[in-house]
Amino acid sequence: IFRFNLASGAVEPFATPSLTFKPDDYAIEQHFYESKDGTRVPLFVVRKKALVGKAAPTLLYGYGGFDISLTPSFSATRMAWLEAGGAFALANLRGGGEYGKAWHDAGRLGNKQNVFDDFIAAGEYLIKQGITKQGGLTIQGGSNGGLLVAAVANQRPDLFAAGNAAVGVMDMLRFDRFTAGRYWIDDYGDPGKEADWRVLRAYSPYHNIRRGVDYPAMLVTTADTDDRVVPGHSFKYAAALQAAQAGTRPHLIRIETRAGHGTGKPTDKAVAEGADILAFLAQWSGLTAPE
Repeated sequence: IFRFNLASGAVEPFATPSLTFKPDDYAIEQHFYESKDGTRVPLFVVRKKALVGKAAPTLLYGYGGFDISLTPSFSATRMAWLEAGGAFALANLRGGGEYGKAWHDAGRLGNKQNVFDDFIAAGEYLIKQGITKQGGLTIQGGSNGGLLVAAVANQRPDLFAAGNAAVGVMDMLRFDRFTAGRYWIDDYGDPGKEADWRVLRAYSPYHNIRRGVDYPAMLVTTADTDDRVVPGHSFKYAAALQAAQAGTRPHLIRIETRAGHGTGKPTDKAVAEGADILAFLAQWSGLTAPE
């Protein structure tokens, strides 16, 4: 944090956080991979330099919607994963704003499946490149990214070991009936129109859960007073997933009390939630913290 002196015009450090890790120990790379339709998609990968050339449990994060660009940034929670020996990957999926309007349009409305194809292709690329291995790939996303995680878990349950679907939009046929949902029609489509309904029905996480499938381990996270993506989305998705599961991997829901969509969450709650998520993903991807 810097302090600006109005009288002198000087800028000087005011507070500097103490780092418990060595930034020079880490390699940060930008990769490009081909999606299902041949589109070139960017992917950031962060891991310890000592892990380059070795497969490590990997956390793949994505969003892919609403013209939002994902750029590299610091996260204490992700550092805990990296310090434990994991790799972190950030996919710049279509639907975001990384390459302007055309990139956004290529991942919304009738093109929404492109977002899921991009994320699945990112997972396949990480395994093919030896960054991780089968059984070591976990996925995470929140809000529209929670929809992403749940949708790809339905479409490719064999690819992912575990996932964290956070405050996700899970019922795509009724999303417009709750709180802010009607404002998302420009990105998702209108369930009241038959053509849009058919597109939404094809990938809606809640409606595409199939009985008898061995789904990845899944931790669904939500908050009881989330007024942006109402918790009912997560409640019904988690219940349907639990009822359909054929394997032994767990499907759990973590409900934060007296909390909303995530912004402004007290530090103690953020730390507790982050610890639960990382512990769950580590357990099902084989990541073990060093002694």
